[in-house]
Amino acid sequence: MNRIASFSVDHDYIVPGIYLSRIDGDVVTYDLRTRVPNQPDLMSNATMHTFEHMFATFVRNSELSDHVIYFGPMGCQTGFYLLVRGISHNETIALIKDTLQKILAYEGEVFGKSRKECGNYINLELSLAKEEAARYFEAVKDCTDKTLSYPKGEEI
Repeated sequence: MNRIASFSVDHDYIVPGIYLSRIDGDVVTYDLRTRVPNQPDLMSNATMHTFEHMFATFVRNSELSDHVIYFGPMGCQTGFYLLVRGISHNETIALIKDTLQKILAYEGEVFGKSRKECGNYINLELSLAKEEAARYFEAVKDCTDKTLSYPKGEEI
């Protein structure tokens, strides 16, 4: 059986950041790592779920929405995947930062927080998404197209 690409990354070295995970034809997958893997500080389901609702809605309503293919959480509770096509790394990084700022500035009901729109609508809390956005923005505020490689070196 072939090993999938995400299992080939040494998770002992990953810290919060934006990483270029893979390129498949014209589809680029970014690893939006919000937490250090294999540490007790994993995202709760409510944090992950709410952040997903907010980020996905804002990114799919951005000026670059036609380039967004997918946004969703990693099952390991340490980040998200963003798949895009037809935009540069710098445009994607700017889109991520702008989306985080929009989450931080938002005051209102969580997008999709109703029984008809979500399969677990009671598990959504805006303050959790805002906390995650603030934490992650601090980690990626200086990210550029030169910092997209997974880290290597001493274990954390």
